Amino acid sequence: MNEPAAPAWQLTRDPQGIAWLTLDKPNTSANVLSAGVLSELDGLLGELEREPPKGVVLISAKKSGFIAGADIREFTGIRDEASGYTLIRRGQQVFDRLESLPCPSVAAIHGFALGGGLETALACRYRVGVDDERLSLGLPEVQLGLHPGFGGTVRTVRLIGVRAAMELMLSGRPIRAAKALKIGLLDRLVPEGELRQAAAELITRAPPAHRPPLLERLLSSAVVRPFLKGALTAPVAKRAPRAHYPAPYAIIDLWLRFGAHGAQAFEAEARSMAHLFLTDTSRNLVRVFLLQDRLKAQGGKAPGELRHVHVVGAGVMGGDIAAWSALRGFTVTLQDRELKYIEPALKRAGELFEKRLKDPAQRAGAQARLRADVAGAGVAEADVVIEAIFENLEAKQRLYADLEPRLKSTALLATNTSSIMLEPLASGLSQPARLVGLHFFNPVAQMPLIEVVHAQDTDQQALRVATAFARRLDKLPLPCRSAPGFMVNRVLTPYMYEAMLAAGEGVPLESIDRAALEFGMPMGPIELIDVVGLDVATHVGEIIAAELKRPVTQIPRLSGLLAAGRLGKKSGAGFYEWRDGKPVKAAAAVPAPEDLTDRLILILVNECVACLRERIVEEADLVDAAVIFGTGFAPFRGGPLTYARTRGLEATRARLAQLAQRHGARFTPDAGWSALSGTGKA
Repeated sequence: MNEPAAPAWQLTRDPQGIAWLTLDKPNTSANVLSAGVLSELDGLLGELEREPPKGVVLISAKKSGFIAGADIREFTGIRDEASGYTLIRRGQQVFDRLESLPCPSVAAIHGFALGGGLETALACRYRVGVDDERLSLGLPEVQLGLHPGFGGTVRTVRLIGVRAAMELMLSGRPIRAAKALKIGLLDRLVPEGELRQAAAELITRAPPAHRPPLLERLLSSAVVRPFLKGALTAPVAKRAPRAHYPAPYAIIDLWLRFGAHGAQAFEAEARSMAHLFLTDTSRNLVRVFLLQDRLKAQGGKAPGELRHVHVVGAGVMGGDIAAWSALRGFTVTLQDRELKYIEPALKRAGELFEKRLKDPAQRAGAQARLRADVAGAGVAEADVVIEAIFENLEAKQRLYADLEPRLKSTALLATNTSSIMLEPLASGLSQPARLVGLHFFNPVAQMPLIEVVHAQDTDQQALRVATAFARRLDKLPLPCRSAPGFMVNRVLTPYMYEAMLAAGEGVPLESIDRAALEFGMPMGPIELIDVVGLDVATHVGEIIAAELKRPVTQIPRLSGLLAAGRLGKKSGAGFYEWRDGKPVKAAAAVPAPEDLTDRLILILVNECVACLRERIVEEADLVDAAVIFGTGFAPFRGGPLTYARTRGLEATRARLAQLAQRHGARFTPDAGWSALSGTGKA
């Protein structure tokens, strides 16, 4: 006989007559608002209505934080607007009941209160937070193609005013303690040990609930609202076209119609959410969120303590890997031939620490954890040794021959190579199975993915350590087979080369980049080549082409730029001139060829199909995850293979065949399309 599920909520009453509603969802590290959790809360609110306490405090028993939001997995079961509306309206009714309790209510928040978690707090009369660097309050629903649905589009405006509320909802970015207090999202900030006491004091004193300033209240009046439409919509349009991302426009439209006033505002919010649930954008962004969770879940505990990281190579990648490792709490030694090669990396690290760590003591701690090590003394002490020198097989092999005898027996030996396979790299090692690939992406501080590369005989414990290390760095580890270019560079290379071929045909650079941006890519391919470096892109492309036995496409314009020393952003000029860290672009007056977008995107998609056929990664979902998190591929499209399915697999393959006839054999559909579509056709 099955045991009944443990409750998520515990209701206790203290001697002062205060009721404490403590949330501790079983078998999870963080609280989420599933349908069951909301139903339990509803039942307890009924009990509090029948026997009202002096006040109610909602608090979390989890160390991680208050409530992380709604249970996103439940969204995948929504099949029509009616079921979506029912789900949302039910949550709204629970929070309406919380808001209407005949006694004061307080949300006592530590860690995070995000999405539905913050909406829970908004339904309380007061909010008190723990004043530390962990506190994070936000409404990130736009990142899932949605908007707040449990009354958040209404209560946020009512509490803090339209401008602060719109910044919170339209950006999706969380805010920290001081700002939350300043804008009125929190009533008090206290040290962690005083959280419960402060919540009880708010109930005892029962001060007036916070209201936004008079000006903010006037902005939500029916007379003024229409005049603010342009000011709200214009910034959104610059970063998120309505056709790709409808949710932020829905937030603005709801406010323009109702001004966060009346029962109709809640009803319209629920109807809007029910519609957004079924959009391709939301479906795909929810899928991307779940893929991210899946990659995060791979990092178990390392089979030993990881404290010390030694990085060899203080160039852009090596230096930034070292800096990020120090930021994440590791002791780091950074080695290069001379101190003058390490100093620029230390300077960049200082800038990273300045940006990411507001506490001077924390910044000083990070600086102290990172030190130059020209002699390589840190090798013998390191738990993880990462090679990040230039892409040359013989140079890397010589380095490993020097490193291996000095490594601890338990140390992880990793390479950040972006294109060279593990098998030849490891061939000179006495224990070749200990070498793994940890391929980071540039810029290290922004790109979330690490390709964890293995060969057929790679030691499984080494892979577990590598995966755990990636998670300790707060990165997403992607298991990837050793192959030319691995996964991400393998598919990026034809995409970038196609852009250069189009440029060689006379298509304006700006038109090429604009085509990719309009598709939804975060950066145009020409600008990307400049950022990567023309020399690096060329070298990696040649290595991959040679390994795959493909002809190297000669691009005269590229050769001319390289000969002139125009290497891209790092030299101040490449395809574009660069000023103040930005490319100088002219207006793209000449229309791009009608098939340019398909040339750029479908050659990448075709390479993804080849990678899946060759099992560079094991599943189509992981192909999509690699390209989204490794390149920023238009996330609202769900990844390249999901995009192909949405477009139609047979239609996509037929379009590739057309492009092959028009532009050459590089567009020939890969044999893997047959297995992907299940047609069995060659």
